[in-house]
Amino acid sequence: MANVASPLQYGDPPRLGPFVVQARLHQAPAGFVYLGQGADGRAVSLAVLTHGAALDAAARERFVTTMREASARGGGVRSWLIRASRSRAAVLEGAPEVLAMETGQAPWVAVPYLPGRPGAEWFLGPVMVGGTFIGPAHGPDFVPYWLTDRDPALPGPPPRPAPLTETRRRVLMAALALAVLVALLTTIALLLLFGRSEGDPLPRPLPPTNFEPTPPPVPASPEPQRPAPSPTPSPSESGQGSPGPSPGEEQGQDQQL
Repeated sequence: MANVASPLQYGDPPRLGPFVVQARLHQAPAGFVYLGQGADGRAVSLAVLTHGAALDAAARERFVTTMREASARGGGVRSWLIRASRSRAAVLEGAPEVLAMETGQAPWVAVPYLPGRPGAEWFLGPVMVGGTFIGPAHGPDFVPYWLTDRDPALPGPPPRPAPLTETRRRVLMAALALAVLVALLTTIALLLLFGRSEGDPLPRPLPPTNFEPTPPPVPASPEPQRPAPSPTPSPSESGQGSPGPSPGEEQGQDQQL
């Protein structure tokens, strides 16, 4: 099946392990197939489960089992057991070479990208019931409950580093320093309260301050008094009335008598 590359869409992983994701190659009911590039420049085909399939333990186990069986064909006891089973050998006969894989909660597999040859989409077939190791499924068809969850299953963020924890020695040293500081502050407070001996005389209080106002200064020479105004003579005193005897006339009349 020829896969036509299409641009990446929102939600596609930019990177899977050491491979840089460059484009989409295929979209299956169980997952997505991407075109990637390794650190050495080699083109690879990457298969990733959908979010719904990755959450299903049975579907995820079928995908991971297929990857492990295909990667174990090279040799070893596990490879001999696979060849001993004719049904398994027939199913894994056309499996591509596994370059790298991830078997965690968001599994993926990487195989060499060869135009015209089966790629990583081969591992998405066994996820559905029709592609199990027992051969074609018999009976009525059914739709998995996770088929509507079509987003790619992306690996979660890297775990955060554990918070720094102090060693037991540092904790004891801090507690000792705190105890010494508390004891020092307590000693200073006691010295301030009870440091004065009973025989020392108490300082006399200062006498109260009485404020007496200063009288104003008295001038040396008395102030000159103003002369009293002369009274204004009345009309009778001014001579308009009958003239009276003069003082000389009265004295002469008295002498003649």
